[in-house]
Amino acid sequence: MNKIFFVTNRQKLGDVLSQNSIAIFFAGQAPYKSADETYPFTPNRNFYYLTGIDEEKVIMVMININGKVSEMLFIQENDPVMAKWVGETISEDRAKEVSGIEDIKFLKDFESIIASYFDRFSIDNVYLDLERQEFNIPQTSSQNFAVDIMKRYPYVRVKNVYHDIALLRTIKREEEIELIKKAIDITYDGIKEIWSNAKPGMKEYEIEAYFNYILKKNGVKDFAFPTIAATGKNATILHYVDNNTKTEDGEIMLLDLGAQYKYYNGDISRTFPINGKFSERQKEVYNIVLEANETVMKAVKPGITTGELQDITKRVLAQGCKRIGLIKEDSELNKYYYHGVAHPLGLDTHDVGPRNIELKPGMIITDEPGLYIEEEGIGVRIEDDILVTEDGYVNLSAHIIKSIEDIEMFMSKNNN
Repeated sequence: MNKIFFVTNRQKLGDVLSQNSIAIFFAGQAPYKSADETYPFTPNRNFYYLTGIDEEKVIMVMININGKVSEMLFIQENDPVMAKWVGETISEDRAKEVSGIEDIKFLKDFESIIASYFDRFSIDNVYLDLERQEFNIPQTSSQNFAVDIMKRYPYVRVKNVYHDIALLRTIKREEEIELIKKAIDITYDGIKEIWSNAKPGMKEYEIEAYFNYILKKNGVKDFAFPTIAATGKNATILHYVDNNTKTEDGEIMLLDLGAQYKYYNGDISRTFPINGKFSERQKEVYNIVLEANETVMKAVKPGITTGELQDITKRVLAQGCKRIGLIKEDSELNKYYYHGVAHPLGLDTHDVGPRNIELKPGMIITDEPGLYIEEEGIGVRIEDDILVTEDGYVNLSAHIIKSIEDIEMFMSKNNN
């Protein structure tokens, strides 16, 4: 990602800051897993969106004094001893190159420099990314800082800038769209690897491993979310991630998976027969979900809300379920469909934005209807990633096959 992307994001955010204010953003820090071992670090997504820096403990500061906005980045000084254990920390030159911020300082000076601004200027507002909305536990760096500021400077107003950043992030720029498309492409490579190797009798985690292999082969460090590879009744559990059941001949597997590429995510669901052939009943259920997926997609355009897309989903699913004798009344659908059809996608898999959002050009959402029939051991979900355009939509995952005929043909040709 070019540094101009991050510079532009900060410029847009700078327009929100009032005069004589300070905005402070924290990269975060990896939490401890055990006595001396941490979980892998991943940066606060809003911090990354503004800086492009993915190193822990780094702090970015924006200061508006009399209408002029300046920026500073606080990084760790390199410790030669620690470098032998964990590698060198980001250099001043590299921090400038990535973020476009010229004023680079060291973390040891953070408190004194910030205090000097309070001493020299009449700072009225401090903007923080209080994404959790409450000063609850566990505390984030922003929340801890907010508490400290309110104690030291009780006259200063602490303002939550989270929603302002979220508003910027909902509209994807061309660079972001390309990264999401790349994540989707890698995800499809993993799906094809699964379809080429899955066989009855394998454990779900064995099948999942083919996806993991393809991601690592493509240099992907992380998943968009824990992979769901579910058969039988497991496929009726929305966020089933144990993936430890032996697959049986005649079952279908629900895949919900995604690669994360340079922190941008793909989110795809496909359902396929373990033995390469759908049964007639599985076809009936699958085609209802496919009809809902395609009907919702055709309805995507600026101005429609995700709530309205959910209404369309329920209508199509209810009609289909009544057609095959699964339900008699629309109200019974809740037994077999119990989640939303769409959510924003981006730096977070369930990206920022309100739950019932009005679509605008540049937004990317998922389209993921499903049916989950526990008593029959059938769970079907079909999910695509959709870009909202000025006059409608583009299906970013259109190349990922999903018709019964195409899936069966692919497995017949490639799974030997």
